[in-house]
Amino acid sequence: METRANHIWVGAVTLLLLAALAAFIVWIARLGEGASNEYDILFQQSVSGLAKGSQVSFAGVPVGQVSEIALWRRDPQYVRVRIKVKDDVPVLVGITATIQASFTGVSTVMLDGARKNAPPITCETTACPEGVPLIPPARGGFNEILANAPLLLERLATLTERLNQVLSDENQAEIAAILRNTNAMTKSFADTAPQVNATLGELQVTLTEAAEALDSFEKVMDSTDRVINSEGQSLAKELRGTLESLNVASASLARTLDAAEPAAQQLSQTTIPAAEAAMRDLEATSRALRKVTEKLESQGVGSLLKGETLPDYKP
Repeated sequence: METRANHIWVGAVTLLLLAALAAFIVWIARLGEGASNEYDILFQQSVSGLAKGSQVSFAGVPVGQVSEIALWRRDPQYVRVRIKVKDDVPVLVGITATIQASFTGVSTVMLDGARKNAPPITCETTACPEGVPLIPPARGGFNEILANAPLLLERLATLTERLNQVLSDENQAEIAAILRNTNAMTKSFADTAPQVNATLGELQVTLTEAAEALDSFEKVMDSTDRVINSEGQSLAKELRGTLESLNVASASLARTLDAAEPAAQQLSQTTIPAAEAAMRDLEATSRALRKVTEKLESQGVGSLLKGETLPDYKP
């Protein structure tokens, strides 16, 4: 009985020593790790390849590890990843987190974007929905491709279908015809190249002559400007005097017309009607004289002296 009791005591002491050794090892390990700060990252994307204990790096330098991965209870669209970062690492406002995937299937959390003199990320400078500060996420290049893979595949299928439509037999025939026409047009351009060169030479000569004519015109305009500037004042003075004389003559003519208006009225009321009556009498006399002359020429003078013949009387 005493032997069995001794075995129990030995076993109990051994277990206590093993527990103490494990606690000492854990304490030593934590002592080697140093103090750390916890942060949450809410990813709205796949976190495949990321696991508890995955490395957290800051600009490529290991600074911590992932301590927890779970769906966010408030919104299952997000995956909450809690990380532990050494307390001597400057996690400042402006830093973003990215999941850096690799072809081996192992992912890490990358922190980047620190700005000098920015305040540290704390519950005072950012939200703390789960009791620890939030680090905003940023999509990584590889994970961005993976997240958009369905859309990319859909667009690739659409592009392939449209390429098949464009490269159909009918369109290929049309493209071949266009190429043949293009070749013919190119050959025509090559054949007319000498004429084009000659035309360009003539155009160059024409442009040169036009430039010379423009220079001459500018010289004439300069001379005209000088003439106008030198003699313009005297010409303007003479023109002003001429206009004044014309105004005086116009006023005199107006007064003359006003004075002649009564005589013009008398002329139109009495003289002109009498003249018209005399003209009518003269016209009647001329007609009568013309008749007499014609009668003399046809019947002689006797026709004027001879009286009118009476008709014979028959009982």
